[in-house]
Amino acid sequence: MTSALTAIVSMLIVLGIMVLVHEFGHFIVAKWCGVRVEVFSIGFPPRLFGFRRGDTDYRISLLPLGGYVKFAGGEPGDVRTGDPAELPSRPRWQRILISFAGPAANFLLAFLLLAGLYMTYNEVENYLSGAAITDVVPPESAAWHAGIRAGDKIVRFDRDRNPTWEQVEDRAAADANANVPLTVERTVNGQTQRFDTSIYIPDTGKGDGFDIDSLGLLPKKQDGPLGVRDVIAGDPAAKAGLKSGDKIVSIDGQPIHSVDAVTAWLQQSQGKPVTLEVERGSQHFTVTTNPIWGDNGTGVMGYRLGFYPDQPPFHVEHLSLGKAVKESVHSNVQNSGLILDVLRRMVSRPQNVQQFSGPIGIARATGEAVSMPGWKPLIGLMAGISLNLGILNLLPFPILDGGTIFFLLIEGTLRRDLNQEFKERLYQVAFVVIVLFFVFIMFNDVAKLNLLPKLKL
Repeated sequence: MTSALTAIVSMLIVLGIMVLVHEFGHFIVAKWCGVRVEVFSIGFPPRLFGFRRGDTDYRISLLPLGGYVKFAGGEPGDVRTGDPAELPSRPRWQRILISFAGPAANFLLAFLLLAGLYMTYNEVENYLSGAAITDVVPPESAAWHAGIRAGDKIVRFDRDRNPTWEQVEDRAAADANANVPLTVERTVNGQTQRFDTSIYIPDTGKGDGFDIDSLGLLPKKQDGPLGVRDVIAGDPAAKAGLKSGDKIVSIDGQPIHSVDAVTAWLQQSQGKPVTLEVERGSQHFTVTTNPIWGDNGTGVMGYRLGFYPDQPPFHVEHLSLGKAVKESVHSNVQNSGLILDVLRRMVSRPQNVQQFSGPIGIARATGEAVSMPGWKPLIGLMAGISLNLGILNLLPFPILDGGTIFFLLIEGTLRRDLNQEFKERLYQVAFVVIVLFFVFIMFNDVAKLNLLPKLKL
């Protein structure tokens, strides 16, 4: 478990970096456009300390939940003299550029973080380059109907002989909308047997994002059981008594070696109670629990138990610049799609707003990432937070950068400024809405800790 101090300090550092980059984007483009910057603040008032250089007061403020850049004449109520260095005196295209620069800086940071990670410390799970041995095969899946069972070794997949799991996944993605022949090898009572079969691969339109797990072909990612790194308070795993350090040997009698196998089995069971065989030190025992339906943390809905798994065995590779750039772009585009999907579902089903995390949730996540081995968890989390910050700030909502851009586009279309009093009233309402939303998120953060179970919304 992560200590509270580690979680808080890591959150403040990570959020500080995100805010610094975001506000620096606004700052540098404003300077380039000739706008006078009066305040550059990390945190919200009151001011703690800082220094002044030129026209700008660089400061650290008390409330560490954001930051801001104050431009000359840029806020409602500011006295405007017509000075060319005041924000309202600049052309609308420049003001749009200044507003967009903050989110753009976050997008750039997410790209650079992942590209740098892939070049210097790209963690690759060992199973990808090993023999294609199957983990649990969910009943009624395509693999099950093809006669494939747990522990089978795929010795031919289409034209590939003795393929690795990476080759199987690549070939499956390329063979969409086709029946693919394959040969599997199975050991029964010490005797090795081979048989030919085939599996139909539907065209899902996912391209590089094709998920071979949907076929029931689940890779055996390690030889031993699945380790539990942590459990989520109030979720089925915690209620069943699972603890950090436990190992899940089997589910409903089926040996498992990855969290993907657990997830696939839960979806196949359609929420029915499942029995887990658990190893805790020298003890072995079983527990029965009911999965719950919810978000798995990546915007994907499904049945889950509520625990964080240990990372499978991996090795480190160093990608070339070109490959690192390609992987970074692919990961960020994919993650952006997940964020947008969560936002879309939040609008269509407002109850999904409970998936959002506030400072407590972010502190927990950063604390866990810091405590995990390697750089990938922390860098990946930072890239994800930066991407979230950039996308959320582009929403066309007053106060946010996207709202400012939206108003400027309307004014550009009308070729006149909107009534200032009207805009001020909208900003006031928007501020109240954001404060209430923040309180709601904080409330749910506390509820997720299971300290006050009756407070859950």
